[in-house]
Amino acid sequence: MGKLFLFTIFFVITPVFIVFNIIFLLYFIEPKHQVSFSIPKTPNSNLIYAALPTTQNDFSAQISLVDVRIGKVKDFFARYNSPLEPYAQHVINTADQNNIDYRLIPAIAMQESNLCRRIPKDSYNCWGFGIYADKIKRFDNYQQAIEIVTKTLAKYYKSQGLETPEQIMSKYTPGSNGSWARGVTQFMDQLQ
Repeated sequence: MGKLFLFTIFFVITPVFIVFNIIFLLYFIEPKHQVSFSIPKTPNSNLIYAALPTTQNDFSAQISLVDVRIGKVKDFFARYNSPLEPYAQHVINTADQNNIDYRLIPAIAMQESNLCRRIPKDSYNCWGFGIYADKIKRFDNYQQAIEIVTKTLAKYYKSQGLETPEQIMSKYTPGSNGSWARGVTQFMDQLQ
């Protein structure tokens, strides 16, 4: 009877515990809200104590969302000493504007150029974009490169249903034996 009771209790409490843990973990995955308050200085702000309140009672609050994706991309770039580190915010914004997975841009750059550490001189082309034999597509700066590559992926790949690294590989680097897609997927997983 005791074993049956313990067995029943186990199968009742365990699912409740698992659901509680899932909800708890989801709470920490969501972007955190940063709240800061500022109280304006009074004309007598050099006083330590004032018995009478001022006639000006202002209270303002500023709430800003912290996008955890920016930190992930910035940390990824920093881990590999990439010159793209200052552009983490731009990668996220451009990916959002073009409705593509933000992880795709850093992952392709890692696969193609080791995050811009091996690129043609003065090309700012970390994505192997438009490079065929002696032909090299050059950009004016990293910001322009991020924008053009992201827009191209949205317009000529995603719009044709090519969204995963395996699907993109068939057009982006058709001669690959699958290693390109595996590499991009691995780097995307690091950014998750």
